[in-house]
Amino acid sequence: MSKEIINEKKLIVDELAEKMKKAQAVIFYDYIGLTVAEATELRNQFRAKDIEYKVIKNTMLKRAADALEYDKVDDYLKGPTAVAFSYDDPVAPAKILSDFVKKLKKTQIKSGILNGKVMDVKGVESLATLPSREELLSKMLGSLNAPITGLVMALSGVPRNLVYALNAVKNVKEN
Repeated sequence: MSKEIINEKKLIVDELAEKMKKAQAVIFYDYIGLTVAEATELRNQFRAKDIEYKVIKNTMLKRAADALEYDKVDDYLKGPTAVAFSYDDPVAPAKILSDFVKKLKKTQIKSGILNGKVMDVKGVESLATLPSREELLSKMLGSLNAPITGLVMALSGVPRNLVYALNAVKNVKEN
């Protein structure tokens, strides 16, 4: 192999290692058997959630994982592999791929990495059952908002009850 090709491969491995290190979640996926339309649909779902999706050679992935000292990644990198990198929401790629696999029934998730820890397929599937970042934020805002709403209702109830009492006194005095 020429020196240029070796340097080019080293750059690719370094870039992959940087992406794996920076990503909150990395999901490895066996894409064999997908039609062009199905692959396009999957890419569009990832793009909508700002998830990077690439088909990468296993040797490059193994070298990047070795550089980051991720144990047991080699065990899962057999056959064709596509990778989803999520930098913001660790649950999103697992959810998308899990739903996609259930719908098609002809591909499979291989494994994943969550914040530097290697997961097997069951780990990725359990990650997919968690609520998304948006769902968690909305639940948190709802729970933060509930005491404030209760306080406002209680405080507005005092003047309202006073008005009712005054109105009742007025009605009694008029009769």
